[in-house]
Amino acid sequence: MSEHEGIPSADVSVPLTASYTYHSPKPTTEGPYILGVDEAGRGPALGPLVYGVAYCPAAYQEELEQLGFADSKTLNAQTRSNLLSTLCSDPANLGWSVRVIAPAAISAGMLRRPPHNLNRQSEDATILLIREVLARGVPLAAVYVDALGPTEQWQARLSALFPGVAFTVANKADGKFKIVGAASVAAKVTRDAWIEGWRFEEAGVEEEDGDGVERVVDETQWGGPLGSGYPGDPKTVAWIKSSLEPTFGFPSIVRFSWTTVKVALEKHGHKVDWIDDGQASLTQAFSSAMGRDKDRCAVAKELSIRSVGTL
Repeated sequence: MSEHEGIPSADVSVPLTASYTYHSPKPTTEGPYILGVDEAGRGPALGPLVYGVAYCPAAYQEELEQLGFADSKTLNAQTRSNLLSTLCSDPANLGWSVRVIAPAAISAGMLRRPPHNLNRQSEDATILLIREVLARGVPLAAVYVDALGPTEQWQARLSALFPGVAFTVANKADGKFKIVGAASVAAKVTRDAWIEGWRFEEAGVEEEDGDGVERVVDETQWGGPLGSGYPGDPKTVAWIKSSLEPTFGFPSIVRFSWTTVKVALEKHGHKVDWIDDGQASLTQAFSSAMGRDKDRCAVAKELSIRSVGTL
């Protein structure tokens, strides 16, 4: 078992093909509760976007201050892993959840018309997590959110959606509020597990053996380390360049809506002309009909009369 397979919020033994939500066991201590919200992976061109929440009784805040939670970006990987274990170590008082948004879902939203951009997808993930925590019977009194765009507008919208809960939306909230730092750790460890343990669904082939069909994974066609996934990371840039298949593009770990990826496809991908024979024939038939219609009077067109024989 790899080190990533022990993380309850990321089952890296199978490919990530769809978005999902993970919830830890519900704490048993009476409320009211405070909750923090943060994310990991908004900027990268590779891998999922993960939103995390952590929550504890308001009366537990003094103990929370001593546990070491902070902005996950300021902590090393081992410390983050240890802190996730801490989040799991006191189920009577500590709870956490993550919403993992698959790369394919991110791209599908951003490339559709009209686009469902990353801010909207982030808002959806935040709202979903808060709603599901409340639905599990956790009495939230206060929620602290790392800023997503203008703080006042986002705070007002959340307050309207969840009346009775006091919201604080702040820049760099993961460094100001320990409960947001805990959410940051949950999100970051989950995302890192997926990136470092990624299984390529496209690499699988089915082979018959004595016991039936076995899925054999060959990932050697995508060589080299992924890096952090950020477009400015040289390892990530090198991986994107080496992993492009000119006809079929990239595997599903890639966010096709990112500029870095679009440029690579435009420069090095095969040009494709999409020809729909059925649509072409319909267009030709319509054009022919319009040509015949031009000599008919308005009344004939209105009644769809093409000749005296029709009467």
